[in-house]
Amino acid sequence: MAVKIYKPKTPGQRHKSGFTFEEITKTTPERRLTVIRKQHSGRNALGRVTVRHRGGGARRQIRLVDFKRNKANIPAKVAAIEYDPNRTARLALLHYADGEKRYIIAPIGVKVGDTLMSGSSVEIRPGNNLPLANIPIGTTVHAVELHPGKGAQLVRSAGASAQLLAKEGKYAHIRMPSGEVRLVLQECSASIGQVGNVEHSNVKLGKAGRKRHLGRRPEVRGSAMSPRDHPHGGGEGRSNIGMPGPKTPWGKPTLGYKTRRNKRTDDMIVRHRSKAKRR
Repeated sequence: MAVKIYKPKTPGQRHKSGFTFEEITKTTPERRLTVIRKQHSGRNALGRVTVRHRGGGARRQIRLVDFKRNKANIPAKVAAIEYDPNRTARLALLHYADGEKRYIIAPIGVKVGDTLMSGSSVEIRPGNNLPLANIPIGTTVHAVELHPGKGAQLVRSAGASAQLLAKEGKYAHIRMPSGEVRLVLQECSASIGQVGNVEHSNVKLGKAGRKRHLGRRPEVRGSAMSPRDHPHGGGEGRSNIGMPGPKTPWGKPTLGYKTRRNKRTDDMIVRHRSKAKRR
């Protein structure tokens, strides 16, 4: 899918780009597969802000996406490719032979009219879903499960893909988009191919208002604040942060600081992502 450049008739369009939406074939979602999305503005159940800079934005409906793909050996026809405001990837609407309709993440190469299936002995082609034990080594996959039957949790964003590197015992070696190599049970399922909408990362919003439409409120630099509001604040004129490494507003290290504290799954990581990405 191509990225279109706007002719700058206004200042906000000078550096703005967007999608051509040429692959979208249906503009309204399937009504029975949508639910109301309640706005929380970054607040938890106690009403306290736990995620900053959230609020407002356009109203959305949540599309109920089938991440489990548990309708084994039932053919499904791709009826439409749709836009989803809640994720970077596109959705494919499947009409199953038994009359049920479900959404899945649309991979590259899947178009209206294709027939997709899930199961242990289906064809290796984009959009089909199989257990890792039945997928050939070297295959590109997405929507990977971490626990059998729980549904896909990994590699679901636009343009993302993982690669099946090896099989050893009851585990498969999966190379993630970050470069990390991780062990996943061969009973877990994955979809074949790469997630579509690859050009998503090349789009420039162009103006602050477009960011507000996405539900993102303004962010203020710590160096522009006072010392009581942020560790980077204070000083005469423009000054550096004056400390070893950047900090959060609460004094915790940030920007590359490792925060992983999950010893239970440490042995599942065969190779960590590169130092350049970890810092």
